[in-house]
Amino acid sequence: MVGTLAFFPVFLSVAVVVRNQEQHIREILEEIAAVVAPLVRDYELIVIDNASTDDNIGVLKRITGEGGLPNIQVYGLTKEVHIDTACWVGFESALGDFVVAIDPMTDDISFLPGMLENAAKGADVVFANNQIKPKQSFPYRSAYSIFHGLYRVFHGIDLANAAPQYRVLNRRLVNFILQHPQPVMTYRHLPATGGFNKVNLEYSSEPRASHLKSLANSIDRGSRLLVSTTHAPMRLVTTLSLFGAVANLLYSFYVMAIAFLKPDVAEGWVSTSLQQSGMFFLISLVLMVLGEYILNMTTATNEGPLYYVGQEFTSARMVRKEKLNVEVTDLTAQPFLALQKIK
Repeated sequence: MVGTLAFFPVFLSVAVVVRNQEQHIREILEEIAAVVAPLVRDYELIVIDNASTDDNIGVLKRITGEGGLPNIQVYGLTKEVHIDTACWVGFESALGDFVVAIDPMTDDISFLPGMLENAAKGADVVFANNQIKPKQSFPYRSAYSIFHGLYRVFHGIDLANAAPQYRVLNRRLVNFILQHPQPVMTYRHLPATGGFNKVNLEYSSEPRASHLKSLANSIDRGSRLLVSTTHAPMRLVTTLSLFGAVANLLYSFYVMAIAFLKPDVAEGWVSTSLQQSGMFFLISLVLMVLGEYILNMTTATNEGPLYYVGQEFTSARMVRKEKLNVEVTDLTAQPFLALQKIK
């Protein structure tokens, strides 16, 4: 960890995902600002309200009003999305040299200085993995284990430990992810699997709360992540196709041998068996492969954005603007002369 006197001359963006935290949102943002403000030259807090059903947006409007907290941008989503998707809303809008993704309910903001220290030394991405996990339902934990087991088999990486959600990315890596056709999906795995200079840190901190995650949404996102990030599932399908072709070819030889060696074969059995063994299984596999390709292409081209920002507003005070004292002469009187003094 970095001492309290550590200072980094950078602009830091912090993406904070919140939902139904009207009672604690001011405390959360004040705590984050208290850690970040003395740590860097300048900062912004990008708050993503993940379709709260309470008055979270109303509280945020008061917090960002006159006399409120500075350097805050708020994006209110109209429907709840996965936390990775919500985080990417903040990353798309971030202006900082480094961007932090944090879930204030599960991640410890006091661990940020150590992460930023490693990022400032040249790491493209710094991950922080909390060893104390929030409690989830048994079905969710089961599906979680199955997904990460499959991901380890197909991709050779433990995504849960190698790429946790609490992370610091530098501007170069953020810009690289922005170039991908599906950055919301790429953001989750690419920093850990793309060969970038990364650092993985671990800490133990009791989560503030355990918010249950949607099993259906998690299964949907996990399936898409498996299909979109590795060729292994499709390679498994092609292997099964090859196995089916060979097995059915051997079965066809068996049917022909029976036809020649046994005189009392039922009428039509040979032709029916050859037709079914030669076509049905292979056609089913071909349709499965085509279906997966069509589903993936449809998701990438026709589904549209995964989120929609219904409200957007910023703090009345922005500290970096207060650092500028700009004076401009009357341009109507002297259209070609403008004097700017910056203190």
